[in-house]
Amino acid sequence: MSEDEIINQAQADVDHSGPSLSGIVKWFDPVKGFGFVVADTGGPDILLHVNVLRNFGQSSVADGARIDLFAQETDRGVQATGVVAIHPPEGAHSVALADIVGLDADAVAAAPLEPARVKWFDKAKGFGFANVFGKRDDVFLHIEVLRQSGLSDLQPGEAMAMRVIEGKRGNMAAEVQAWETVLTKSDGDAG
Repeated sequence: MSEDEIINQAQADVDHSGPSLSGIVKWFDPVKGFGFVVADTGGPDILLHVNVLRNFGQSSVADGARIDLFAQETDRGVQATGVVAIHPPEGAHSVALADIVGLDADAVAAAPLEPARVKWFDKAKGFGFANVFGKRDDVFLHIEVLRQSGLSDLQPGEAMAMRVIEGKRGNMAAEVQAWETVLTKSDGDAG
């Protein structure tokens, strides 16, 4: 069994029946594969491993994002065992893209959340592209849209949901969400 399989199995065995914690992402480095969360209740920083994020359907989280999670005390400190929700950092909406400035927020919210996969994303360049399932056209992804959605980076092949609008230069994502978040919201609405 590989190290990732062992970690994933251990996380699958973790009991998430206790109360969740809320806090702020102090920092997260997708290259290193971990970061830390400062709990609202204080105490030691909580280790957030990339595998915990992957189980939630994301490979990154923006610094300063609000996060709801489950954690447990281990011999190496407090570690996140599951993510419940991620909320964009405060003030994330302060930087606006020229393509979406002036768009009616209700019109963007009315656009359907479409299932998509990341084609490629370059954090250093600040953009990338994705494809909506069943459609050939590329959809432009800007890093500011990711930040507004509480993300900091995307990996090729990563599944997500996005609201696509017609921008000044073609199709672009106006909102991005982890696919598991959309499924959870849909499951909750159906029940």
